[in-house]
Amino acid sequence: MRYEYRSAIGQDSHRFMTAAERLADPERQLILAGIIFPDECPLAGNSDADVVLHALTNAISGLTGVNILGETADRLCLEEGITDSFQYLQAAMAELGSWQLCGLSISIEGKKPKIAPHIPSMKKKLAAMTGLTDSDIGITATSGEGLTAFGRGEGLQVFCLVSARRRIHD
Repeated sequence: MRYEYRSAIGQDSHRFMTAAERLADPERQLILAGIIFPDECPLAGNSDADVVLHALTNAISGLTGVNILGETADRLCLEEGITDSFQYLQAAMAELGSWQLCGLSISIEGKKPKIAPHIPSMKKKLAAMTGLTDSDIGITATSGEGLTAFGRGEGLQVFCLVSARRRIHD
């Protein structure tokens, strides 16, 4: 049995909500990889602004060549009222065809919140969403030494590398 392998990278970033935006939407929460971070400032965006799922969706789009964030996500969000980023991820995964995800590597840059205590639950949630195992997923976090807006606490930036394979029929 022979396989063809492919990797792709995805990136996304969102700023934290301003005080005025938080007053206008007091129920909004910070969500990363489908996990709620209680008592943390939420990210701004039309959707739930789950920057981890957005970067993963973009990485899968890099594998398939079918862009989901943008026109498709805007339609889902603005016309159909779907703000759950898991729905965008599902749309991207539906385009995988014969490709099978093998692994994810996620790097989160931001001064806050503390990511490390949440990594096990984030990995478990991502595994359930993608059909991978916890051990197929790596998540790291950095403050970037405060050299960027993210490292200074203005928002979060995420890079995601995905690897996939598909069987080659001889």
